[in-house]
Amino acid sequence: MKISKDDIINAHERIKPYIHRTPVMTNQSINEMTGIDFYFKCENFQKIGAFKIRGGMNATLTLSADQLKNGIATHSSGNHAQALAYAAKKLGIKAYIVMPKSSPQVKVDAVKGYGANVIICEANQAAREEALNKVVAETGAEFIHPYDDYRVITGQATCVKELLEDVPDLDVVITPVGGGGLLSGTCLGGLYFKPELKVYGGEPEGAADAVLSLKSGKVEKAPFIETIADGLLTTLSEQTLAIIKEHVSDILLVSEAEIINALRLVYERMKIIVEPSCVVPFAAAMRNAELFKGKKVGVILTGGNVDLTKFGTWFPAK
Repeated sequence: MKISKDDIINAHERIKPYIHRTPVMTNQSINEMTGIDFYFKCENFQKIGAFKIRGGMNATLTLSADQLKNGIATHSSGNHAQALAYAAKKLGIKAYIVMPKSSPQVKVDAVKGYGANVIICEANQAAREEALNKVVAETGAEFIHPYDDYRVITGQATCVKELLEDVPDLDVVITPVGGGGLLSGTCLGGLYFKPELKVYGGEPEGAADAVLSLKSGKVEKAPFIETIADGLLTTLSEQTLAIIKEHVSDILLVSEAEIINALRLVYERMKIIVEPSCVVPFAAAMRNAELFKGKKVGVILTGGNVDLTKFGTWFPAK
């Protein structure tokens, strides 16, 4: 289904009562250090601690009473799981969430905290889908995919809509890319609300499937998976790839060291808590500083659901 400008506007009105309008932060020392004029859209301050509430809430609110009567279901390693658990709690329906055993404990606990039924599975796509199909067959719950769903993509597009309302003279927006729901939504939001805006994706070298998919024109798997950006391990879908391929300027890779450096900068300079996945676009902008020097660059900080026990691993004492 083709997503229109009105679809995004209507989604924004639909979800407004359930979400925060998150702030846009700037940091003078980071700008001076990089020569880039950064504007950080802080979705780490969003309901459930991540942007995913936008798509999850929009998809849930567009379901009919008949579709909702048996609840909703999904598979997710974290933030989409929390989004649907929160949406279900708000609407007084059941949520069934399949989570891989590799999911950060902080995210599993949060999903349970919203009252959802959590089913733990092996940490691979086949196991996720098998467990989900079993749940749907047994409960009749409505499946809402984390990103391969036009209602979810439309909801995610509301983030860049807000960002452009707050900072209309942006030159560039960069988002992380995992399954591509946010990046494809940002591409469409840019197209409709500021056609000259350039949109980039940031991706870890240790989960580099989107950059390969963009080059080949078909959905590819990453050659290997090894990254602390646990929210970016999924592959694109045909739907998200089609939008990204048509509208994205490029997908930029970053190393693990660059992700950790970006994480440290945000913690030390901005004094806010973010998860590794969400600094990937910031790291990508710094790695490609010549491309963005002197430009107004929006970065969507996608979430702040951090497992605090990992800090010692990321920042070992010297």
